Amino acid sequence: MGWATDAVRALTSGAQVTIRPRGGSMRGRIEDGQPVTLGPVDPTVVEAGDVVLVRWKGNFLLHLVKQATRDRLLIGNNLGRVNGWVQREAVVGRVVQVHPLRG
Repeated sequence: MGWATDAVRALTSGAQVTIRPRGGSMRGRIEDGQPVTLGPVDPTVVEAGDVVLVRWKGNFLLHLVKQATRDRLLIGNNLGRVNGWVQREAVVGRVVQVHPLRG
């Protein structure tokens, strides 16, 4: 997963990174191939409604935070599916801007 590796590298060094995520799971919030800028984030400040890049079962997902507790986040897509709970430390970055799609 090349884009994720590059994004994680940039985020862990403190830089923002713009990616073009593929897929339809975030449709309505982020469209397939729509440019998105991620920024580093302190996982303790992530809250419900944020879209985060998170480590999930050996991979990375760009998903919505559905619920947040002191230690964990419930993540899922924008279409109603829930993936499950992750520790806050699994968060690598947060969406800071969704760029307009250009024809």
